[in-house]
Amino acid sequence: MPNWIWLSVAILSEVIATSFLKSAEGFTRPWPLLIVVVGYAAAFYFLSFALRSIPIGVAYAIWSGAGVVLVTAVAWIAYAQKLDTTALAAIGLIVTGVVILNLRTGHG
Repeated sequence: MPNWIWLSVAILSEVIATSFLKSAEGFTRPWPLLIVVVGYAAAFYFLSFALRSIPIGVAYAIWSGAGVVLVTAVAWIAYAQKLDTTALAAIGLIVTGVVILNLRTGHG
């Protein structure tokens, strides 16, 4: 179970880092840039712990699927990004794929 916690922390770190990329304005603003760098470093650090028992393909599928959904939610809330039906359907397919992968894969 701790490895799933590490994966969750890694995903949250990556989502925070990705969300601050827009605020970093092409790496010209130091505080948002610092959050980006620290966030990505933390994400990979914690992902390495998760990979002790979670297969890399499964971990990456969860990482990317959760990341897409969470970053899209942040963009919708913080940056007023518009989400049309096609975008919502595509995100739904990503989530469905991650769920199916987890249901059929025997992982620790």
